[in-house]
Amino acid sequence: MLKVDNLHAFYGKSHVLHGVQFEVGEGQIVALLGRNGSGRSTTAKAVMGMVDCTGTVEWQGKPIIGRKPFEIAHMGIGYVPENRDIFPKLTVHQNLMLGQKGKGVGARWSFDDMYAMFPRLKERQHTEAGVLSGGEQQMLTLCRTLMGDPDLIIIDEPTEGLAPKIVELVADYLKKLKERGVSVLLIEQKLTIAMSISDVALVMGHGSIVFHGTPDKLKADAYIRKEWLEV
Repeated sequence: MLKVDNLHAFYGKSHVLHGVQFEVGEGQIVALLGRNGSGRSTTAKAVMGMVDCTGTVEWQGKPIIGRKPFEIAHMGIGYVPENRDIFPKLTVHQNLMLGQKGKGVGARWSFDDMYAMFPRLKERQHTEAGVLSGGEQQMLTLCRTLMGDPDLIIIDEPTEGLAPKIVELVADYLKKLKERGVSVLLIEQKLTIAMSISDVALVMGHGSIVFHGTPDKLKADAYIRKEWLEV
């Protein structure tokens, strides 16, 4: 579904990504791992058209480099940024409404689905999003993106700063996405979470992919874990 080849990205004169290459297949969860500053978030932003880049990014066989972020979103890629970007003065329900992209009949996700998956959001559906806890805001951001019925969702550090119980909830949530045919590119630091749910593991270091394989192979590769993942 998503094919990235020889991707280079830049912030002004700063060359951040160096020939990144990977694919995300239909119904796959691909974990993009690495330390802070390795280029993971920049990779997500490059796919979404948010940074200057060269190379190849194809979505369902169509090149998307040069397209605007809203155009890429309407093509079926959802993006959940690390900073969540909720609308604090709008209610939970209003935030979810803003995620809809007009697909209507046949969409995989509805308000009822969101509230069934995260009952806490239903309880607070008329509450301003700005007063929600960090975990609740994360749930809301994920659900708002799903309301656009994406075929691929890119999620940047969804478990950052969350309590262990909420982390487990998010992991279960990502498994449900796969069950409904949604592919996931998961940008994460927590190795245990990524390894427990992903089909493919990628490790980034200094703007390049330094490991590409199965979670089992990564678990067995002590050098990669020590050199590029462990703090």
